[in-house]
Amino acid sequence: MTSFLLKTFLNLFIVIDPIGLAPIFITLAGNLTLPEQFGIARRAVLVSGGILLAFALGGNLLLDYLGIGIEAFQVATGILLFKIAVDMVFAQRERETEEEAQEAQAREDISVFPLAIPLIAGPGTLASILTLQSESEAYEWGWLIIFGIASVVLLITYLLLCFSRYLANFLGKTGVNVITRVLGIILSALAMQYITDGAVVILKGVVNSGMGLVTGLSGH
Repeated sequence: MTSFLLKTFLNLFIVIDPIGLAPIFITLAGNLTLPEQFGIARRAVLVSGGILLAFALGGNLLLDYLGIGIEAFQVATGILLFKIAVDMVFAQRERETEEEAQEAQAREDISVFPLAIPLIAGPGTLASILTLQSESEAYEWGWLIIFGIASVVLLITYLLLCFSRYLANFLGKTGVNVITRVLGIILSALAMQYITDGAVVILKGVVNSGMGLVTGLSGH
């Protein structure tokens, strides 16, 4: 249980990356007053929390409807997270396009777009939530544990966004990049674990199906 709790926290904290969000938040909302920045941060966290909860509750139904196995989704999640990790390690992490950034700066309220989506509740976060949910089935009230940890990470994100100006000044661009690179290395290891676990189950299924086919043919 302890290892699962730690894995869940690290996964969500690294994927959301509230430390890396601080400079982006300053760029988008730096010209606003502190109360306005606090309001935007609060709305962004609440909206992203609602999105994560909805995806956690309905994600498996969506996969079943599309006929996607959780193992295949786990491998896809690992590949996506590994791509994010590589971008973090080389300080090239872009979670919004240039057009999205320009549109965000022209909007009065940036809490929903681009903060909640795609910066906080982005593809990597949504994929991680669903993959972690499948692993939590081994524990009683596993989904509640995941949402509780997600709430803690979102609370940390809210606090760091509120004080992003001070955080960025304290760490500096170099400090933010160093922390981001370290977190990227950890995320790459988690991503490879996802890929390995999912691939092993898929390969076992293929081998068992092949053996069953051979047995059936030999029986004839």
